[in-house]
Amino acid sequence: MKTTINQLAKEMGQLEEALLQTTHEFDVYLDTLPESQIVSATNLIQYLYFRSKDRKTLQERLHYYGFSALSNSENHLHRQIQTIRERLGHVYSEAALNPCTYKFSRKKLENNSKLLFGKPTQEKMPSVMVTFASDFADNAELVERLLLNGMQVARINCAHDNEKVWKAMIKQVKSAEKKTGLSCKIYFDLAGPKIRTCLLAKGKEEGKVKVNEGDTIWLAETSEGFSAEDIVISPNEAGIISFLEEKQRVFIDDGEISGVVTKVEHGKAAVELVRVASKKGKIKSEKGINFPDTPMNIPSLTDYDKTCLPFICKNADLVGYSFVKTPGDVTKLTNELKKLAPKKPLPIILKIETPESVRNLPSLLLEAMKNPPFGIMIARGDLAVEIGFGRMGEIQDQISWICEAAHVPVVWATQVLETLQKSGMPTRSEITDAGQASLAECIMINKGNHTIRVLKTLKEIMLRTAGHRTKKRFIFRPLSIAIDFIDSNNIYRLEAIPERK
Repeated sequence: MKTTINQLAKEMGQLEEALLQTTHEFDVYLDTLPESQIVSATNLIQYLYFRSKDRKTLQERLHYYGFSALSNSENHLHRQIQTIRERLGHVYSEAALNPCTYKFSRKKLENNSKLLFGKPTQEKMPSVMVTFASDFADNAELVERLLLNGMQVARINCAHDNEKVWKAMIKQVKSAEKKTGLSCKIYFDLAGPKIRTCLLAKGKEEGKVKVNEGDTIWLAETSEGFSAEDIVISPNEAGIISFLEEKQRVFIDDGEISGVVTKVEHGKAAVELVRVASKKGKIKSEKGINFPDTPMNIPSLTDYDKTCLPFICKNADLVGYSFVKTPGDVTKLTNELKKLAPKKPLPIILKIETPESVRNLPSLLLEAMKNPPFGIMIARGDLAVEIGFGRMGEIQDQISWICEAAHVPVVWATQVLETLQKSGMPTRSEITDAGQASLAECIMINKGNHTIRVLKTLKEIMLRTAGHRTKKRFIFRPLSIAIDFIDSNNIYRLEAIPERK
């Protein structure tokens, strides 16, 4: 290692100076935030600057000399740098030390999580959000069992059912709270501009149509000009086709079927199917369509969403914002909520589910900080389709790190123990995924026939993971393998060691 300790000290000083300069450049914006958000916003900005450059060489030097390599410092970066500099001999006045310590940042995130999801059932354990199916409205016993098995947030999706059913669901939750003595938050997901299939020609009556790889389907708003044998799909949002261009990708039914636009003319688009994953190979009505390569000027807050807001503000504790993309989107919903509940607007959960929302995540966080508390949901269903499955693991980690830097709670959503929920038996890989999910502040599980079993399995996974990890930090509880090896008198552990000659 050629770098001397003095050179390292100089490099750390230059890094701190650059952090402070970057913070100063955002002073005008920081001045618009509530006092309670200044420390968190400052840490976020500093972390983003730090991660905007390659730091591998610096980290190796720090590790070589026995210092923190800054790899677990998302929530208190500047203070960690100051701690290293103190070890290297630099002297700070008390006023110069950043108040965002590890202890402060942990407490900040915990408090923000409690404001959204309530007090966790066990310390250092995520809250659990359960998606309500329609029949929950008439099943008091099940809702009571959900609370007893760890549900802390009841999720109601505005894309399904109606106010009468929603009211019955809420009534069941309130009744179960009284019987069990446990508390449960009510969370409503706004439907948002979800684009779905509508069959116009072939398959219209049955609501489904058989397709194969190599087939051409059409996207159009009407069936005019097509034969009864043409496969014509109308996206349920007007004007979608005008945004399409040749060579752009189209995904149907969460990516089960994918194609490429080959022609756009006269308000219709031809799509050649390049992948049909399902064994049945059918396009059904009311399935989602994604256009990952196509910028679309579609409002995140729809007219239908606005009609739902009065009921939500009156009955909910939290509201989820689907397909949010820009800071302006955040402002629109915030303004609507302030009109309906000026004294105490509902906390918002921003759902990150498009490439644009990933790119704009820092700006979304800073805008939402104007009206705390709030949270972020990693909506992995649409997000995986939009950005590609190969990038999903990387992107969900990056979202988690950036939110930790901002001290913002994260909801880990979509397909958590999904096979267990549907069939009663989990896959090996989804057990590992659930362990990763337990590093978030809240875990959302979808509908299915085995919700109680999912809750019990998730609790066991969370308990075990909490003993080993906190966010990215591995913590060293005693390992049973190590205990057995060191303390056991079992002669077999040494039999494989050859004698020295």
